[in-house]
Amino acid sequence: MVGRLARLRDSIAHTGVPMKTVEDENFHITLRFIGEVSEPVAAEIGERLASIRFERFRIELRGLGAFPRPDRPRVVWVGVGGGAGELRRIRDEVERILTSMGFSPEKQEFHPHVTLARIKGARNLPALVKLLREMGDVEVGSVEVSSIRLKQSILTRQGPIYKTLYEVKAASSGRV
Repeated sequence: MVGRLARLRDSIAHTGVPMKTVEDENFHITLRFIGEVSEPVAAEIGERLASIRFERFRIELRGLGAFPRPDRPRVVWVGVGGGAGELRRIRDEVERILTSMGFSPEKQEFHPHVTLARIKGARNLPALVKLLREMGDVEVGSVEVSSIRLKQSILTRQGPIYKTLYEVKAASSGRV
């Protein structure tokens, strides 16, 4: 799956639009961005996430799209088709846990996706818009979801480094 996402990302990069692409090892689906929190708060979040129960399930990655919209891309992504409902259910549980801890509710609607690139300029933008139109229905493949993770994002000049703080596995709970 990573190879397919990487090839799609590389096709986007070949349009010549200034962008920051996501490295292969950093492909992921964000259920909820939390922001900076202290270590004790992160530990409490991890412990509470352990209450989330789910079975392994598959998601289908398909459809190339962009935020805020395909004709004005700032973030280019691959969407989730099949399995999106289960992702939303898990995301709603995460949201419930965070709001019970005093975090503000997420204002934006949840659109499960894998980010491929962040657009940094307008040069050659028509080529990217054309590619987004042509590949809007692209079928990337399916992948099994077997865990959710609380990640710390460490920003560096070379790009983000993601460190797993807690992991909740399917059909069981606990952290690793």
